[in-house]
Parts: sequence; structure tokens; C-alpha cells
Amino acid sequence: METLFLDFLSIFPGLELFTQIDPIMGWARVFLILLGFLLCYLGYKEILEPLLMIPMGIGMSMVNAGMLMMPDPTNPHIMKPGSMFLNSMLSKPDEIMNAIQVFFLQPIYTLMFSNGLIACLVFIGIGVITELDILISNPRMSLLLAICAELGTILTFPIAMAMGFTSPQAAAIAIIGGADGPMVLFASLRLAPEIFVPIGIVAYIYLSIVYAGYPYMIKLLVPKHIRGIAMSEFEIKEVSSGEKIAFSLIGGTVLCLLFPVAAPLFVSFFLGVIIREAKVSRFMQVTEDVILYGSTLFLGFVLGCLLSADVFTDPKMFKLIILGFIALFLSGIGGLIGGYIAYFISGKKLNPLLGIAGVSCVPTTAKVAHKCANEANPEAFIILHAMGPNIAGVITTAIITAVYVTLIPKCGF
Repeated sequence: METLFLDFLSIFPGLELFTQIDPIMGWARVFLILLGFLLCYLGYKEILEPLLMIPMGIGMSMVNAGMLMMPDPTNPHIMKPGSMFLNSMLSKPDEIMNAIQVFFLQPIYTLMFSNGLIACLVFIGIGVITELDILISNPRMSLLLAICAELGTILTFPIAMAMGFTSPQAAAIAIIGGADGPMVLFASLRLAPEIFVPIGIVAYIYLSIVYAGYPYMIKLLVPKHIRGIAMSEFEIKEVSSGEKIAFSLIGGTVLCLLFPVAAPLFVSFFLGVIIREAKVSRFMQVTEDVILYGSTLFLGFVLGCLLSADVFTDPKMFKLIILGFIALFLSGIGGLIGGYIAYFISGKKLNPLLGIAGVSCVPTTAKVAHKCANEANPEAFIILHAMGPNIAGVITTAIITAVYVTLIPKCGF
């Protein structure tokens, strides 16, 4: 009877795999399939970011359902669990070329993810939707809040090392605190490609949770009457398109000169900004409608497809989940501390919620700050003010990423 049952299962390799792998991995497959369903539902209900969670949930569910025993690319005589989606562990050119002909997502992963291109494409799109007025008109306030909101990217580094990660791995994990998804991908590919997959997945799941989690932190730490400060006395100075183009050209060039390892990110972001300010309508349309949202679609889908049961059961995954939470929690706290500093410096006229916008998840954290202020006081409209520290946070996170990528390999600790 048992033989007959096994023969029946052999017709369905996805089901048969449950009898061929460790029970823990089998349960992990089931859990990830259900987790993918949940992410799709939460994205559909817009509780989490739908642009990321829906494709990520679909990929996560279906890659774990579609696993089967396959020859190991490095040793065809050995069979191991895999899928027809992609293989992120290949490094030799001949193996990669063979995989491109077999796995349908392998060309996208090889040509867009393993070299950081996907991060640069997203940054071009972010630049096109970015308004620089408040950053240019009040750079000191914006940079103060952004620097304070980097608390997680700094303190998570020694915490990760204390938990057993190497210094390059710890630095890549710490960048999660900047809440900038493309930056996390870029840093992990440069510093710790061996844990790029789990870092990227943990980062993007947490970045979607930020929208739901940070409001509770704000309401716990900031009284309602302070959250409702309308900032009506603060006028946003109008900045001409020419000034913004000059700022982008000069600022981008200086940043590339000082931090060349992060130059691809700087040039991508400021290219998008200049396209916007030069009002090149055809470029604006293709960068925002095609490049940004197309890259976001494949970003979420490929990351979901990368989270197979074997990755999830890696012992490092649990540590990464803890460290990702610590990084974003500390950055949120640091942002609010910076907000309170600015609040007292301004004579209690500036809304400290702007500090949370310094956590550079553009434009999510700026929306969180505005939403919490508007709930406390319907007359509080701070979204434009929040974009200053929000954009400054992108720059400070890129600078810290560049410092880590440059110094960590030289220090060798």
C-alpha cells in the first residue's frame, strides 16, 4: 500500500518532495506558502504596501509550491531541492549561462540583481517623483533630522557583530536601519553577497511593515497636542527649477567625488531629479510609469521567488529578522529624538514628527508623519515639510553605505 502511495505521489513531484526532504523544511514550505497568501491579502487590503507585497507574496507562495528534486548545477550526480524559477547561488560563468537557458527568472536576476542595476533603476524613478524644495530651502533642519534617523544604521553594526556576523555582513545588515530598500540591496551585494537574499527579503518585508508600525511608536512617544503642531509659521521657500538642477549637478558630482563606491546610486537619483526639473515629459513618463513601477514589480516578485524553504530554514534567518527589527526601531527612535531637538530649537514651533520622515523610506515615512499629525489636528498639513528630511535621509544613508563599503574591507576586522 505504501509503495502504491509513493508511486501515486511520483506523478506530482511537488507533493513527492515532502517525502524526500527533512520534515522541518517541509513545514517551512507550507508556512511560506501560507505567508505568501497573507502578504497578498495584506497588500490587497492596503494594510501593507501593495506594490511590493502582492508580487512578493505570489512569488513566495508559488516558488515553494513549485519545488522539486533537481540535479545540483555544480555536481549533476547529486539531486537536491530546487525550482524552475532561478538559482541565486551560481557564480561560475558557465553555470550561469546554463542556468539562463533553464530558469525563467535567471536572466533578470543575473543582469539586474547580482550587479545592483535594479537598485539604480528604482533610484531613477524615486528621483523623478522627488521634490527638493524643502531640502534646498532649509537644509540644516533636514540634515539634522536625517542624521539622527541614522541611529539604527550605526548601532546595529556592533549588535550584529556581537551576534556572530562578520564585519561586512554586520555593515550590510545595519543599512536596513536606513529603511531604503535599494540601498540595502546595493550594500549587501557589495559587502555580503552570500546573505544578499535573506537580507533583501527581511528588509523589504519590514519596510512594508513600517507604514503600519511607526504610527504606534509615534503615538506612544509624542503627545497628541505636540503631534498636531500645524507649522503654519514655516513657509516653504519657492525654489526654481534651475536652482534644483544646479543643486543636483553640483551635489551629485561632489558626492560621487567623495564616495565613488556609491556613485551609481547618486547618479541614478540625481538623474531622475534633473529629468523632473528639466520637464522632459517623455523621459518623465517612461521613468515613472515604466522604469519605477516595472522595477518595483520585478523587485517584489524576484525577492519572493528567492525565499524558498532552504533559505528560510538557514539559522542566520532568525537573527536577521531580529536585527532588521532592531535597526528600524532604533532609526525611528533616533528620528523622533532629532525631531524633539528641532522642536525645542525652534521654540516649540516645529512638529517633531518630521524626525520620523528622516528614516528614508521615500515617501512612506513622510506620509506616516503627515498622517499622524493630521489625525491629531486636521489643520496640520506637514507632508511638504516632511519631504525635506525624507530626501536628506536618502543622501545620509547613501553616505553611510559608501563609508561602510569603503572602510570595512580595508579595516579587515
